[in-house]
Amino acid sequence: MSVLPLVFTSGWASGINVYAVVLLLGIFGATGLSDEVPEALQRPDVLTAAGVLFLIEAVADKIPYVDTAWDSVHTVIRPVSGAVVAALLAGQSGSVPELAAGAVGGSTALVSHLVKAGTRMAVNSSPEPFSNVVVSLAEDLGVAAIITFAIFHPVAAAGVAGALLLAGLFLLCFLVSRIRRFLRRRAERRAEKRLGQAVTQRPG
Repeated sequence: MSVLPLVFTSGWASGINVYAVVLLLGIFGATGLSDEVPEALQRPDVLTAAGVLFLIEAVADKIPYVDTAWDSVHTVIRPVSGAVVAALLAGQSGSVPELAAGAVGGSTALVSHLVKAGTRMAVNSSPEPFSNVVVSLAEDLGVAAIITFAIFHPVAAAGVAGALLLAGLFLLCFLVSRIRRFLRRRAERRAEKRLGQAVTQRPG
């Protein structure tokens, strides 16, 4: 059976929380629940690193504006990691060329990451902090659910991931005004900070 559905689903999930993807796949492989997971993802050091980074992201991802900074840093990390995970899955299965799988996983991770980052900018335009926690928890639970589902029902999970990806893109179109508001507020804060520093440094 082709590993492509699992590659696509893991790519989508990697764009949201790649550390959770690596951790969950590693656990499923190490416990023998799946034969599709390569040994590289089951290593104790990989699982430990993924677990620590997952905990860090779990905190950073729920703090307004910190989550956007975290997303900015991961604009490269998530797609590259998604491509690596996809290539490893393809190498384990042998049903899909590793280069093709890496392209699918990386590009899917990039699109889902952009959807996540844009959505977070829109959420941050709201003055209250609770929406960040709700959205972050929904993302964490969604990634856990879809990866678990993909292990046992990869084709159906890929369909769900594709539907969520399309829904996210449509949602992003409706949130453009909120994203612009967030970017404008951030630019204003930076300008005020620079002005304050200039006043402080001005002699006597």
